[in-house]
Amino acid sequence: IAGIILTIGMAVDANVLIFERIREELRAGRTVKSAVDSGFGKALSSILDANITTLIAALFLFEFGTGPIRGFAVTLSVGIFGSVFTAVFVSRWLFDLWLSRRQRVERLSI
Repeated sequence: IAGIILTIGMAVDANVLIFERIREELRAGRTVKSAVDSGFGKALSSILDANITTLIAALFLFEFGTGPIRGFAVTLSVGIFGSVFTAVFVSRWLFDLWLSRRQRVERLSI
């Protein structure tokens, strides 16, 4: 259960990073489309760094832990892969889908 909770927290954190980067780009005067593109690009390295670091820790826990610690490491590792996939690909796809269905988007409420 702890691995699942930690994974959910990391997934939320990744999306917060993306939205903050998009907000920074909008404040800089970019259009919505370019702010989304740039925001996802700039957040990618932070998301990957955080998740790779956690994955390394999970690998050590799996290698040197026993019983429930190994289960936690496996759950955390699977969750990390799902979280990165969701943050990088699914969130981007949903943003692009939303933007493509709008004729003209002048601002975002984030």
